[in-house]
Amino acid sequence: MRIWDYSGAMDFRKPVQAVIPGAQGQILAVLSQTSAELNLRTIARLSDVSVAQASRVMPGLVELGLVERREAPPSALFKFVPNHVAARAVAMLADTRTTVLEELNMTAGRLGVAPVSVIVYGSFARGEADRSSDIDIVLIRPPRVDEDDPEWRAAIGEWVEGVRRLTGNRVELLEVASEEASAKLRSKKQLWSDIRREGIVVHGRTVEDLQDRRSA
Repeated sequence: MRIWDYSGAMDFRKPVQAVIPGAQGQILAVLSQTSAELNLRTIARLSDVSVAQASRVMPGLVELGLVERREAPPSALFKFVPNHVAARAVAMLADTRTTVLEELNMTAGRLGVAPVSVIVYGSFARGEADRSSDIDIVLIRPPRVDEDDPEWRAAIGEWVEGVRRLTGNRVELLEVASEEASAKLRSKKQLWSDIRREGIVVHGRTVEDLQDRRSA
């Protein structure tokens, strides 16, 4: 087992607010997740800001074209404009977790020595990762590839650094030989129970397949 340890600070529970701080980020996070028209009080309540704060932010968003305003006496209704170029960036921010999972799959597939499987678990897999969270990854090493193989070590070191730069968070990599994967994943230890229950396979063989002794 090898653990790579890096530091970082992306909040995947509130990615929009992490990049756009304050009331504006809180409001954009809410608006980007709905196609409905909302009045000012509803926006304030859902964004956890005061009505006064919302009333100061909304005119600027309307002026930028990120939000449309429609008069509906006795109030006005606001709606996010998803086709706006800046709105697309906000929507991507809101869905950073999915983007990261897709990127992990793509980059793992490009490695010169491809891993048998890449499994994300822990708070990131549960959708609970914040600034203090690690990106916990199980990597199954291919058969007949030694743990200290120079080509493998260089490839995985570069890949892990790419994950760190992609997310900004610390990466903890649990590396297991393919010959040991079945026994590990069938273990009753809490770590492996958690991996079986919450793990997201982003590349390669499924957890169920890896548990099968005949596929080892």
